[in-house]
Amino acid sequence: MKIGVADFGMNVWYGGCFDPEQRLRELKTLGFDGIERVEAVDAADALNQAMLYRKCGMDFATCRGPKVRYNVEWTCALGKEYIWLELRSDRTTDFAVYCRQARELARVCRAYGLKCALHNHMGTRVETPEELDEFLAACPEMALLLDIGHLRAAGGDACSAIEKYHDKLVAVHFKDVFFTGSDDPDWRKRLRFCELGGGNAGMDFPAIGRALKRSGFAGWTFIEQDTHRQDPAAELRVSLDVMRTILN
Repeated sequence: MKIGVADFGMNVWYGGCFDPEQRLRELKTLGFDGIERVEAVDAADALNQAMLYRKCGMDFATCRGPKVRYNVEWTCALGKEYIWLELRSDRTTDFAVYCRQARELARVCRAYGLKCALHNHMGTRVETPEELDEFLAACPEMALLLDIGHLRAAGGDACSAIEKYHDKLVAVHFKDVFFTGSDDPDWRKRLRFCELGGGNAGMDFPAIGRALKRSGFAGWTFIEQDTHRQDPAAELRVSLDVMRTILN
């Protein structure tokens, strides 16, 4: 399994990614294999960034552009496996409509030799483990980008999800969860995502690692810490140490 970074939290901390090469070299020095997504404004930019990753000895899993159509085309052209299912949704989104649109995007991806992967996420139409089951039953061609932190925050169990959907996994987001004790309706105030081992949600990372190995999963694992409270490099180093322990 390759270990990378889903660098959303780094962008929040720094205000953006202003020097992609510097970030790639910093993460390479820490010991990571890549960053999850190339974010491109046009096809030439996607190609140039793919070249930069290769130059820095790093890799990536997927590509995102300004339209979903470009996600498909550029990810295909760059020889990667999957795109995210990026349909606008919240807790009020009509489930039948969401599934219909997801199936259409999965059909298009299949024509390009790609998989379309749902990313379970708090606040979206597919948040809880029950909704995940319902969605994947309604959209059997859909792959799964499993976020174990968001699943735990919604009351789910990562080991059970891995066992049930191991044949659909294209990547796994690793994060820990710290519950604040608030009962605020806004989930962002009820919890924060933190470095592995820094949470209070009782997540059993060794068991999750064993579940992935039993399943035969050999894809990308990404550390994604949405909220950094100090220099991201220090917290990512802690999480990487945990990841190496549970995956080796």
